[in-house]
Amino acid sequence: VQLQASGGGLVQAGGSLRLSCAASGSINRIKVMGWYRQAPGKERDMVATISSGGTTNYADSVKGRFTISRDNTKNTVALQMNSLKSEDTAIYYCNAEATYVINVEGASYERQYWGQGTQVTVSS
Repeated sequence: VQLQASGGGLVQAGGSLRLSCAASGSINRIKVMGWYRQAPGKERDMVATISSGGTTNYADSVKGRFTISRDNTKNTVALQMNSLKSEDTAIYYCNAEATYVINVEGASYERQYWGQGTQVTVSS
């Protein structure tokens, strides 16, 4: 699985940005897609995820401001970010979780894939 992210940039506080990510390769194995972010000196944290069935999950810090969406026909995931704050400044990474079946009994394992990261900077 390969992930190509786009979007990001510099925006003033209160503004909006939209991130997009396109998946290619073994896309039929992808179950969950999402966005994570990493600020300088901090760990990479989950921002939002969405399952193939459309179930979403958001970090508390972005609830009500960010919206994740997924187009299974185009193999893309997007993150609409509104009401941006300076604390949203980070490198944002697209993520995909793919499931691989090991045997006929259904044993499987998951593997994480990451995009190249895109910088989001919010000026106050």
